[in-house]
Amino acid sequence: MTNYTSTLDWMYAQLPMYQRKGAAAYRPGLEAVSLWDNYLGNPHKSYKSIHVGGTNGKGSTTHIIASVLQSAGFKTGIYSSPHLLDFRERIKVNGKMISKSEVVEFIDQHKTYIENHQLSFFEMTVGMALTYFSMKKVDYAVIEVGLGGRLDATNIITPVESVITNIALDHMQFLGTTRIAIAAEKAGIIKKGVPVILGENDDETKPVFEAKANDVKASIVYALPYNNEWKTDLLGRYQQQNVATAITALTQLKENKITPSIIQKGLTQVIKQTHFMGRWHEVENAPKVVLDVGHNPAGIKVLVDNLKTLEYSQLHLVMGFVKERDVNSIIELLPKTAKFYLSTPQIDRGLPLKELKETLKKSSLHLSYFQNIVFAYEDAKLKAEKSDLILVCGSTFVVSEILDHLKIIKEE
Repeated sequence: MTNYTSTLDWMYAQLPMYQRKGAAAYRPGLEAVSLWDNYLGNPHKSYKSIHVGGTNGKGSTTHIIASVLQSAGFKTGIYSSPHLLDFRERIKVNGKMISKSEVVEFIDQHKTYIENHQLSFFEMTVGMALTYFSMKKVDYAVIEVGLGGRLDATNIITPVESVITNIALDHMQFLGTTRIAIAAEKAGIIKKGVPVILGENDDETKPVFEAKANDVKASIVYALPYNNEWKTDLLGRYQQQNVATAITALTQLKENKITPSIIQKGLTQVIKQTHFMGRWHEVENAPKVVLDVGHNPAGIKVLVDNLKTLEYSQLHLVMGFVKERDVNSIIELLPKTAKFYLSTPQIDRGLPLKELKETLKKSSLHLSYFQNIVFAYEDAKLKAEKSDLILVCGSTFVVSEILDHLKIIKEE
């Protein structure tokens, strides 16, 4: 392959990608990825890793931990998903994305194996990340679970600690229809003798985690309460729990270099050091425009809680959804006085406008529909007064389309 663009085209065409295709591309199980890992030489065994799972907040927690490790002088890898604008966002070392040439080189080198073994997009990406971190000789890699835990491709690693942020109803077609069932899948990342940090101490899910931890003789540490003395550059009150979970995980590492002052330094430079995007991401003022990848009922609830702390005249919501999302359960959580600007993310999984209209046909809310997300956003900008608030949410892919439209991220 000659260049990055053609390599990406091949990856998307040849390899099923769950984020874009949905259930048809989801392949649970560790057999294929374990063989792939063996073929690559088990690269993850050459550095320490921290495994971060949970329903919401795992991306934020991953980047907070990585930022503090970086501040402490550790060379730190981040593996996260999905990406917002560029595939390379998934694989970073000290905040810098893997280069285009390195992506091309990896695929060129292993293309035959990938094709012959029909790896999924996610399996291929996990192998690329783990290999890249080994090549770059990282001290730590913070690895975010893709979906679930027990059968997620990232679960081939043996980390120094596991982190589970919280449990909510999401991806129920794969993980189960109750919080207890979902907790059991997430608990699958708990490894023999490896401490697990739990972001929430929840009566319903606690027995699930304790049973698994006892079974594999792993200690459980519950996240300490949030301390208001901690300051972070991540906006949104909902980040407090993620900060508390990350700090608990960091202190459990027992690294002398991770002092309170280093933790504070890392907390205030998460965005600068890791280039984290899309979480209460303020991109414009007068009117204020906020982008947030919140997309399930639990994620939308924390956005609504955050809205209650703000002053604005009128709320404008630019939203779109993927097919498996229960739109009504999300819409009913949002302020009834808001104006909704609705469309469809431009991916195979996007919920078509016709279905969205049918779903919401009995709604008495102020709903407007648009040909695409950008048109919806521009109409909101046109209608909003300077004292209003525009919130873009409902799907990672809605946020990525607006980020792309605004050209905020510069090419590296």
